[in-house]
Amino acid sequence: MDLTNTIVPKSDQLNSDDLIAGPRTFTVTEVRVKSTTEQPVDIHLAESPGKPFRPSKTVLRVLVTAWGKEGDEYVGRRMTLYRDAEVKWAGQEVGGIRVSELSHITKQIKLALTETRGKKVTHIIKPLADAPAPAARPKQKPNAEALIENAQEARNNADLDAVARAAAGLTGDELDAVKAVVTARRAELKEAAETEPTLPGADQ
Repeated sequence: MDLTNTIVPKSDQLNSDDLIAGPRTFTVTEVRVKSTTEQPVDIHLAESPGKPFRPSKTVLRVLVTAWGKEGDEYVGRRMTLYRDAEVKWAGQEVGGIRVSELSHITKQIKLALTETRGKKVTHIIKPLADAPAPAARPKQKPNAEALIENAQEARNNADLDAVARAAAGLTGDELDAVKAVVTARRAELKEAAETEPTLPGADQ
C-alpha cells in the first residue's frame, strides 16, 4: 500500500516536504511573475494542480541559464525536482527544492552558484529524457453483425472489399459468416450487372 498521499503537507504551493518520497517530474503549464520581492515567480505544473512551484533565486538562476529569460517559453517543458535536505534558511537546515533534470537541453549543465555569503555550490543539471509515448489503444474487435449488414447493403465490389478488410480481425464462425455474405453479395452484383437491359443503339 502506497502511503505517499498520507504525508503530503497542506500548503498553497509545492514545497520540499512534497518530495520526501523522492524526486518527481513535472510539466510546466504556466509561468506568472508577481509584484512581490519574495518568491516572485509562480510556475504552475500539470502534476501539481493548485500548488504552483515558487522557485528560489538559486533555482531561478538555473532555469534562466538552461531555458532562457522568457518564462512563456517554459510552457510544455518538463523538470525533475527533488528535496535537498541541506538547504538552509537563517542558518538552519530546513530543506528546499532543487532541480536535477530539465527537458530541452542537449547536454549536462554545471553551474557554480552562491548559496551563502562567500560560499558557492556546484549544481549539475542533466538532460531529461523525452516523456514516454502514450500507450496505444487496444484494437477493438470488429462487430460481425454490423459487417454483415454493410455487406448486404454494399453497392459495389469496393464496398465489399472494405467489409472484407474490416473482417480480418474476426475468427471462427463470425469470420465465416461475414465471408459468406460478402461472397453472396458479389454474386448478386455480378448477376445484376449481366442482366441490365442494353439501351438502344448502345452497341452500334
